[in-house]
Amino acid sequence: MKRDLYTDDHEAFRGTVAAFLDREVVPHLEEWEEDHLVDRQMWRKAAQTGIIGLAIPEEFGGAGVSDFRFEMVRSEEIARRGVASATSGWGVSDGIVPGYLLSFGTQTQQEKYLTGLASGEMIGAIAMTEPNAGSDLQGITTKAVRDGEDWVINGTKTFITNGVHCDFVIVVARTNPDAKPSRGTSLFIVDADAPGFERGRPLKKLGMDAQDTAELSFSDVRVRSDALLGELDSGFIHLMVNLPTERLLIGSGTLAGARAALEWTADYVFERPAFGQTIGDFQNTRFELAELETRVDALEAFIDRCALALNAGELTAVDAAKAKYLGSDLEIEVVNRCLQLFGGYGYMLEYPIARAFKDNRIQAIFGGANEVMKDLIGRDIAGRRRSR
Repeated sequence: MKRDLYTDDHEAFRGTVAAFLDREVVPHLEEWEEDHLVDRQMWRKAAQTGIIGLAIPEEFGGAGVSDFRFEMVRSEEIARRGVASATSGWGVSDGIVPGYLLSFGTQTQQEKYLTGLASGEMIGAIAMTEPNAGSDLQGITTKAVRDGEDWVINGTKTFITNGVHCDFVIVVARTNPDAKPSRGTSLFIVDADAPGFERGRPLKKLGMDAQDTAELSFSDVRVRSDALLGELDSGFIHLMVNLPTERLLIGSGTLAGARAALEWTADYVFERPAFGQTIGDFQNTRFELAELETRVDALEAFIDRCALALNAGELTAVDAAKAKYLGSDLEIEVVNRCLQLFGGYGYMLEYPIARAFKDNRIQAIFGGANEVMKDLIGRDIAGRRRSR
């Protein structure tokens, strides 16, 4: 079916993104994957080209465009080139962090951090996950204790995207140990040069090799009272506000990844000879492609509706959870079955399907494990039935 989601402006942006990725990312991908870190200069160039900073208001140096479809265009071009591990940090620093600053930041916080993000001179991170608290954030033990006019933070965070490069990090910490975690947690902005803040080496992962991921530790990190982001003891409430955007970022990325895998595979199977014909001439191959393309088309229709709902301010956290869960499960299946059609070459990292196989497995885990997404959806179903 013809897709009518995008306008001429989106397609013009697509050309800009494609040219940037081909020039500044693709040639360096292998080097960055070996280093488990991208060159910071890439961020600055992305900002100068207008690839990042789109949603940041013009007064802070951004483009002031709050249209999620531009995020989707960027994801599609990244997926086509198989370079997600080098650019996934954008999703946090350019997609998630600005949302918290815009929603809850003071004018001073916005001027300092949003301006830095828009220029590419600053990279942001958000520290939620801990060694013993992943999808269940109510289990966090990082604490912020008031000391006069300051706060003193102690704790450890792990699996933090942009942990090595970050210039500041939004930290989720307990501020009221006597209250339920949902009522006693706050957000703080911690600059990377704060005494007591330390970052570990880049973590070696199953995939996403170029993604900057690290463990962070906070040992008596002292921040001023103006480092509090939003209201005291309202951290969980603040985190909930941006859930639809965060989950749809993942969901739309999985759609882009699944579509790219199908395109690579269709090109390959109708060129690769086997037993006097191409692999694509076998009925089994056509059946595989037919099933997967039909399901990806259905996912696309749902994701597109979610994007328009988000733009209209109508996307619920539950519907976004559906997009995240449905998309990531399908992408993993599509990539796995497509890799099989590549045969032995599918196991070679010089082929993008192999890189996708290891990179995309994380989609069902981060941003809230899919089991948590299904539980949220199930509880919503139950709640609607009980309220009748």
